[in-house]
Amino acid sequence: MNFFRGVMGGQAAGPQPSGAETIQKLCDRVASSTLLEDRRDAVRALKSLSKKYRMEVGTQAMDHLINILQTDRSDSEILGYALDTLYNIICNDEEEEQDENAQKQADDLGTQFTEKFIQDPEHVTLLLTLLEEFDFHVRWPGVKLLTALLKNQGAQVQGIVLVSPMGVSRLMDLLADSREVIRNDGLLLLQQLTKGNAAIQKIVAFENAFERLLDIITEEGSSDGGIVVEDCLLLLLNLLKNNSSNQNFFKEGSFIQRMKPWFEVGDDNSGWSAQKVTNLHLMLQLVRVMVSPVNSPGATASCQKSMYQCGLLQQLCTILMATGVPADILTETINTVSEVIRGSQVNQDYFASVNAPSNPPRPAIVVLLMSMVNERQPFVLRCAVLYCFQCFLYKNQKGQGEIVATLLPSTIDANSISAGQLLCGGLFSADSLSNWCAAVALAHALQDNLTQKEQLLRVQLATSLGKPPVSLLQQCTNILSQGSKVQTRVGLLMLLCTWISNCPIAVTHFLHNQENVPFLTAQISENLGEDERLVQGLCALLLGICIYYNDNSLENYTKEKLKQLIEKRIGKENFVEKLGFITKHELYSRAAQKPQPVFPSPEQMLFDHEFTKLVKELEGVITKAVHKSSEEEKKEEEVKKTLEQHDNIVTQYKELIREQDAQIQELKEQVASMSSQNEQTQATITQQLAQIQQHKDQYNILKLKLGKENQSQSNSQGDGSQVNGLQTEELTQLKEEMEELRKQHTLLQTLLGDKDALINTLRSEVAQTAGSSAGGSENAELLKELEALRSQVQSQSAEINQLKTERQELLRSSETGSSDVASTTDSSLDTAKMAELESRLTALTAETERLKGETKSLSESRADLEQQLASATSTAAILQTEKAKLQTEVQESKKEQDDLLMLLADQDQKIHSLKQRLKDLGETVEDEDDLDARDQTDDDDEEEEDEDED
Repeated sequence: MNFFRGVMGGQAAGPQPSGAETIQKLCDRVASSTLLEDRRDAVRALKSLSKKYRMEVGTQAMDHLINILQTDRSDSEILGYALDTLYNIICNDEEEEQDENAQKQADDLGTQFTEKFIQDPEHVTLLLTLLEEFDFHVRWPGVKLLTALLKNQGAQVQGIVLVSPMGVSRLMDLLADSREVIRNDGLLLLQQLTKGNAAIQKIVAFENAFERLLDIITEEGSSDGGIVVEDCLLLLLNLLKNNSSNQNFFKEGSFIQRMKPWFEVGDDNSGWSAQKVTNLHLMLQLVRVMVSPVNSPGATASCQKSMYQCGLLQQLCTILMATGVPADILTETINTVSEVIRGSQVNQDYFASVNAPSNPPRPAIVVLLMSMVNERQPFVLRCAVLYCFQCFLYKNQKGQGEIVATLLPSTIDANSISAGQLLCGGLFSADSLSNWCAAVALAHALQDNLTQKEQLLRVQLATSLGKPPVSLLQQCTNILSQGSKVQTRVGLLMLLCTWISNCPIAVTHFLHNQENVPFLTAQISENLGEDERLVQGLCALLLGICIYYNDNSLENYTKEKLKQLIEKRIGKENFVEKLGFITKHELYSRAAQKPQPVFPSPEQMLFDHEFTKLVKELEGVITKAVHKSSEEEKKEEEVKKTLEQHDNIVTQYKELIREQDAQIQELKEQVASMSSQNEQTQATITQQLAQIQQHKDQYNILKLKLGKENQSQSNSQGDGSQVNGLQTEELTQLKEEMEELRKQHTLLQTLLGDKDALINTLRSEVAQTAGSSAGGSENAELLKELEALRSQVQSQSAEINQLKTERQELLRSSETGSSDVASTTDSSLDTAKMAELESRLTALTAETERLKGETKSLSESRADLEQQLASATSTAAILQTEKAKLQTEVQESKKEQDDLLMLLADQDQKIHSLKQRLKDLGETVEDEDDLDARDQTDDDDEEEEDEDED
């Protein structure tokens, strides 16, 4: 322990060892000590020396410290000392102020030690494993050490963490730590981890980072929160910026709606803290990241729609019109609103309806333009207002028409300030920056809108008393020719180029002024200084537009004459060279990068983003147009006309196809509707059929029940009820039954005639069959059966006739009986006659029942007769088939017998020859064999004759 007292500052005898020697001894102690306490004390001593002797500790002790992390993981105290020591030698943060050289040396030292640490990726993996330890003395220094590694060698450490199993997930767990210090340092760690690595950004986002970060922001007080809110917002910016996947995930997760409460401001906005300004600035940047013009148009439009629907745009416009908002927040809010409404018609319409809280209320656009043309306003604020106006008019022909309409004579209101009046005022003010901003803003009102370019030609300006008004176009050229500042002339030239491009009428108006072309040629042909080169290039562009979009309506300034003028006064090569001055300017490429006008100083505000697109589009075609001859132009015009005709035809066909598509779509809808109606109708019919069948079944059941009840009632009634019943109902029923029996008799007579003809036919066929085949006995039996059937049918017919006669007699007797009953009733007959009448009626009733039974049996006999006849018919057909089959078999049998006889003859010949050979050889041949052979031959001959007879 005396050794450690000397190291830690205690008094020791003899000369004091140097720092390097002390560190060497401590390293030896760490490497060789077997006791954990000794190693722990040695590591604690290295920690205390690591800041002062950074180089020595890093060089000699790093390997020992890493070994401690690997071997002494059970002791959290020594792990904490080792991690703190490694952090001190790797981290470049110095508390005391240093000059640049010393700071650079420290940075280089930290980078060197970081490279040494990450040479083995397992060291980083080991560090990630230690972060799972919940002990504060291990987890917190581990977080700080990994953050320092990422600061010094971000890309390499990111790659190691990315391939490490569950590496990012372990770091995400830091956000859930209940100890704020670890959670806050975990935010700093994730900031460094997600810088410039899209893969890690996606993993962090899908580890529910958005939900956790937004919860932390809400817990910390949103915009009123402290540095933790700022760290969360910086991490969100890392995850979302230039990462379309995370942006889509953020939008689909409905996290845009959770940003709205951030921008709720009160009436009193004075005294904002610096932290609140920083937080709000980052929040506005986060909104801009989601709707940035560099994002895909579809994603931007979707986010713009969500921001309008959830009320975020309305909240931003509230900040825009609020009082007391700091200037930098107001500027960033204007830029944010600009990108939220850019290219979105719904958002642009809403912004046009926003009014400032003034008396009387003024549109927000007018209030913002007042700031833009006011030279006392900050430069960045004026640039933001110009950007907002450009975004409001971007792809918004309705808004362009409203702005231009405020300049037309018929819509000017002398009692209020309009956007058009402010733009004209800025265009002709003494401030060159106002001239440039107004010219660019007015050019955006004409961008890709031929109608508004023509409408703006109607604008007339009053110059002074007693002088006639001049057109806006003429006034612009007048100011241009007066030799104002370069910024003013550049702005006016950009406005004129945008105005007359793709508008032959505006070109004609411009050329109609006899002074314009000489002025442009003079400007282009002169040899001016560097500052005037840009003006010369823009003049060449304007003159080139007059050639390219010239419709040759002015005789003195046709395309050919203007080209001749360029060749004589300027020279074609010189003209093209001056035209190239525009794209070669150093500020041109900067303006072409993004739509937002961002300039370090007002003097460098020369190019507009949309104008750079126009230059890129026209430079090549103007160069070709200047070099083309008149013949080539004529051919090109002919080709253009042909193409226009072709385009017209294609357009007509397209319209026809659209109409047909619409008709087809309509017919498809009708078919779908009719199909659905048909299905519904079929279902209804099926249901109704089922109901009808059910009703039929119920009706039949009821009918049967009613018949049984009537029968039982008729059997149970007395003689008096039978007499009354026979008077009317029974007579009617008997008549109907007689008529039905008469019809049945006629039908049976017809059937009997048909059956007689059929029997005669069958008889002839059977007779023929019996004469030509061996099955005569079977056919004879069939013939007998048919004769018996015929006799039965005839007997049945006789019975039917007899039944008819008896029925008629019964009917007559019934009618006589009923009349007797009636007369007897009327004259009050005596009891003996009544009894006789009752007995007669009883007998008639019994006879009627008997006749009904006979009729039923006769019907059954008729059915049996028909069945027997059908059976006989089928039997005859079967016999015919069997006969043909037997004849075929007989022929085949004869053929087989002939073949067998041939074979037997051959066999007999062979046997005979063999016997002869045996006899020749001297062998004895028995005569019985010959007899057997002869007997066999005789038997075969008899069988053959029998088969022939068959």
